[in-house]
Amino acid sequence: MGMTMTQKILAAHAHLPEVKAGQLIEADLDLVLGNDITSPVAIREMAKMRTDGVFDKDKIALVPDHFVPNKDIKSAENCKCVREFAKKNEITNYFEVGKMGIEHALLPEQGLTVAGDVIIGADSHTCTYGALGAFSTGVGSTDMAAGMATGKAWFKVPSAIRFELTGQLPKWVSGKDVILHIIGKIGVDGALYKSMEFTGEGIKSLSMDDRFTIANMAIEAGGKNGIFPVDELAAAYMEQHSKRPFTVYEADPDAEYDKTITIDLSTLRPTVAFPHLPENTKTVDEITEEIGIDQVVIGSCTNGRIDDMRIAASILEGRKVKEGLRCIVIPATQKIYLECIKEGLLEIFVEAGCVVSTPTCGPCLGGYMGVLARGERCVSTTNRNFVGRMGDTESEIYLASPAVAAASAVKGVICDPSSL
Repeated sequence: MGMTMTQKILAAHAHLPEVKAGQLIEADLDLVLGNDITSPVAIREMAKMRTDGVFDKDKIALVPDHFVPNKDIKSAENCKCVREFAKKNEITNYFEVGKMGIEHALLPEQGLTVAGDVIIGADSHTCTYGALGAFSTGVGSTDMAAGMATGKAWFKVPSAIRFELTGQLPKWVSGKDVILHIIGKIGVDGALYKSMEFTGEGIKSLSMDDRFTIANMAIEAGGKNGIFPVDELAAAYMEQHSKRPFTVYEADPDAEYDKTITIDLSTLRPTVAFPHLPENTKTVDEITEEIGIDQVVIGSCTNGRIDDMRIAASILEGRKVKEGLRCIVIPATQKIYLECIKEGLLEIFVEAGCVVSTPTCGPCLGGYMGVLARGERCVSTTNRNFVGRMGDTESEIYLASPAVAAASAVKGVICDPSSL
């Protein structure tokens, strides 16, 4: 029996001719990632290992992005810990404020993630890099510590679900709607510890930003990772952003999948995940009541890229945010922020009545820059809407695309972008 794309990457990094689902392996790592919340824990654990330092200063990325610029003394101490560790170990890819960005947007932009890599990160949305044809997955801080020390990690080889994409996305439908549709279809545990492997001619209609969004939220279906084949668009992205060589792996024709799910992209509609799980989805056509909102957040590692900013700006241009509603826009990296300035997008946001933030994960995890009070409702382009995720346990989060979020900011209720 042949191997899936994920299994081929893991076999190569374990120096094995083949691997099978359920097999335990030790694989070489191409990159180990941590942020300002998870890295300090890993650094303290690594100190207990009595190692001489990191396995490779060029293969570790430390990105303070959750509570930066520092929101309080505790976050300042965390960042100081990371900063000092990076300096002591001469970490090449440490990103200080002014150079940083939201980690899962920053690393591909910096060319640190390419096809064929095995990447672990002490953040659950590390699966983002599967958009480029890499195996990437989130781990705990202890595993991050072991990875930084040894350059290796243990994995149980996942089985796979194949998602066959056909057709083309209609207007106002994006990668966020695709992944919300999938999660609504299979549930938050529908791909538990499985590789979500995307195939089909429909991939051609997905931008790289669409693919990053879809891979990013594989974890919200329980997936171990999400992965796309390397086509001309992905290759061009890597050639533009990275100086590293990359390796293209393709699934064998007789690769075994637990099941295949076919999705016709042309039939999809803008989709919203209602509280309090990403699987609780409705299309905008299925929303029968007016749902008034207090806040909109457009940003995050899921939807803070330049395409997302352009879509939001195209809806907000010449319009105003509803009186009494807060709209927070967060470009995911300094480069994206600068591009927004050059294209005049920030002017559109400010004139519409939005506040624009420096890159941060802050509101996504209820950290700062958009914490919700009791009873408040937020439409957010982030990836989780669990109870209390963005603030008070009696607040509500509705996950949506930048198009739906921007349109809802204008109307003050959750709405179809085409209704404006």
